[in-house]
Amino acid sequence: MTKKVFLALLVVCFLVLPLMITGCGGDAAPDQDEGAAPIDTDKEVLVFGGVRSQSGVYAVFDESAFGPMYRMWADKVNERGGIYVEEYGKQLPVELLIYDDTSDMGTMTRLMERLIVEDEVDFLLPPVSTAFLKTAAELTSQHGYILMGAEGGAKELEPLMARLPYFFSILNHATHQVPAMVDMLAANGVESAAIIFIADQHGIEYSGDAVPLLEVNGIEVAFSRSVPPEIDDMSSIISEAMASDVDALLCFAYPDQNFLLVGQCIEMGYNPDVLLLGPGANFQFFPGIFGPMVEGIMGWGAWNEKSSPEAAEFYDMFVDYYGGEDLFDWWGHLPYYASLEILEQAIEKAGTLDHDVIKDVISEERFETVMGTVWFENGAVPAECYEGQVGQWVNGKFEVIAPADKATADPVIPKPAW
Repeated sequence: MTKKVFLALLVVCFLVLPLMITGCGGDAAPDQDEGAAPIDTDKEVLVFGGVRSQSGVYAVFDESAFGPMYRMWADKVNERGGIYVEEYGKQLPVELLIYDDTSDMGTMTRLMERLIVEDEVDFLLPPVSTAFLKTAAELTSQHGYILMGAEGGAKELEPLMARLPYFFSILNHATHQVPAMVDMLAANGVESAAIIFIADQHGIEYSGDAVPLLEVNGIEVAFSRSVPPEIDDMSSIISEAMASDVDALLCFAYPDQNFLLVGQCIEMGYNPDVLLLGPGANFQFFPGIFGPMVEGIMGWGAWNEKSSPEAAEFYDMFVDYYGGEDLFDWWGHLPYYASLEILEQAIEKAGTLDHDVIKDVISEERFETVMGTVWFENGAVPAECYEGQVGQWVNGKFEVIAPADKATADPVIPKPAW
């Protein structure tokens, strides 16, 4: 070997040997996968980002539906020291980052993208309304982010769930509630009904399910009328229902339309045997608006502290936290809070912040929540997990009246006069 070749080999050895030593151990983490990002051992908080309608037409829902739940949950988690994440070996407190979409779909989509791409939040909270939720579910699934539902649920989502593996629907909707309502009406001798529905996905789905199911069960549907969201006078429709002399008036709309209907029914002296509204009648502020005249009005839901020991414990926690019942939602609050408990438990069971791992835990496991034991089938909660489907104001309390095996009170039909 010439001296020149020997020197060249010596240089190569000096350059390569340190790399070989490092690659064989050195200071590298022994369990870290090749190419994997290092664990941020300095991570001190879990950021939950949300795009919520805190102004505009949907603001009432952030004020009274899911809004009170995620705020209370975050405080309760932090009181316990945070969520334990095994890969970090510690509890991490929760921090909320909430943007206002002003009840505008385009703004919601843009801000949700910002939370994912720019803010890089750890987890997401859902937006308000079925239509917003559907759009957000498709967007977040594209990015591989878990999204638990809240104010929104729709039959339209059911066939989509297979391609939305990161989305989990939590709120009961027409699929669960309409059959329970029809069974209850038929069992109590209701023979005829009129339907008012808002001309959007919510109203169309509920009326679409209700009309054929009512008729199959021998309940004549006198008419089914759609109304625009901005309607400010229902007197002509009320007059039509009065002339039809139906037993039940069913309104599948939102609080603004439902409250308008109640006010005008009172003014016109129209008092059908059954008056069902939803959503709107399920809020504790409903009797705050109409006082004792809410007696006998039905609405979607339902649960109360008599539903189960878990519901009673949740009721006490809520009253202690908020100083009373004023903010209660007797439809959504139990499943909304349960969804946050499920996500928290899934993170701890997974031991990681990897959404692919966590979504599999949510899909496969059962969880102990304020609703009792909850699980998912095809990305949605099965009907038997809910504490009720239809409620009614009875003696100042929103009681569960359907299905019969979950009832906390018997239905009052006919409803009392105004």
